[in-house]
Amino acid sequence: MRSASPQGCIRGFGLGALLAASMIDLAYADSMGSGIAPVAVVLAAGLAAVLWPARRRPRWLTARVRTTVPALCTLLYCAGALLTHGRAPFGPGKAIVLLCLLFVAVRHAPPRWAPVCAFLAAGALLTLPVRAFGPGGEETLALLLVGLVLIGLVGGLAGYLRSMDYRRTVAVGETRRAERLAIAADLHDFVAHHVTGILVQTQMARMMAASRPDELDPVLAGIERAATQALASMRRTVGVLRETGEGEPAERRPVGDLAGIEDLVAGFAGPHHKVTLRRAPTVSDDLPHEVQAAAFRVVQEALTNVRRHAADATEITVGLRQDGDRLEVSVTDDGRGGAQLPDAARGGGFGLVGLRERVTALGGELHVGPRTDVGWEVRARLPERKP
Repeated sequence: MRSASPQGCIRGFGLGALLAASMIDLAYADSMGSGIAPVAVVLAAGLAAVLWPARRRPRWLTARVRTTVPALCTLLYCAGALLTHGRAPFGPGKAIVLLCLLFVAVRHAPPRWAPVCAFLAAGALLTLPVRAFGPGGEETLALLLVGLVLIGLVGGLAGYLRSMDYRRTVAVGETRRAERLAIAADLHDFVAHHVTGILVQTQMARMMAASRPDELDPVLAGIERAATQALASMRRTVGVLRETGEGEPAERRPVGDLAGIEDLVAGFAGPHHKVTLRRAPTVSDDLPHEVQAAAFRVVQEALTNVRRHAADATEITVGLRQDGDRLEVSVTDDGRGGAQLPDAARGGGFGLVGLRERVTALGGELHVGPRTDVGWEVRARLPERKP
């Protein structure tokens, strides 16, 4: 047998208290001889607005309707009592219902309608002592003061919870956007790099098949290696998407550091590309991970763009050197733009945009442009310590 949860007990107690207070209102109306029917109608409208289950609530029963209709019914009932110079009973049931409706109006009503709905609910609450004791009496003034205090407390609590809901929504949206950007960066930095290599080497293999078939084996081995690396990158990205725990396994995170640049250069070299890595001895391996990852991305994006836009390049130089308190990363080539890739494979410029954002976020500088003689140059200066 399942035990009742604390939340369920609180809801049950609140429901019982609300129904008991409503029964007191009906008993007051019957004892004063003012008629039970009008009080029952007003209470029924308010209780339906407060207690109707959210899952079974029709679409037209919005927060705006739930708050305005019972408040208007109360105001009309009060106006009728004042016009006929009669006294209507004052009980806790309608007051509690109107406070609940005030809470709903402030927290859940649309922004444009929230002030209107809250004003109607608060006004209806303040009319209860007026119609019961008449305007100007001491009891009326005391109850109006209590009503104003309750309106301030309930409205303030509802406004605070609404602001928390908004902050939570904004935080969730920002988190999702950051996750999308991270996934897009991983797909571009790793998968697109390997797929571009597959495409270029496949074109090379087709050209060599007729003239130099004996030299195809290294090219095919490069295609196999790039395909294997692309699959591994895809598995890492999918693993990040499927990860449900708070801690993300390190082996599922796409990696990149200064040591990985050597493997990157070795994997890029081919029969028609000579890649030289010039790393100064003063460059330390103890740089922050963010700086090493940014350096890795600079080299990776530059080599990918060589394949896409300068497939005729024969000499590519990757440089790593220390310039004061900054790490300078450079990639130069001697290509003349002789790429034969289809337009769909040339990219849309997102790589350089993301690369500039990454470098700038670390307080670094990025230069991309043609060299003075021939070819293209990508040069980044990264601070050796995080800002």
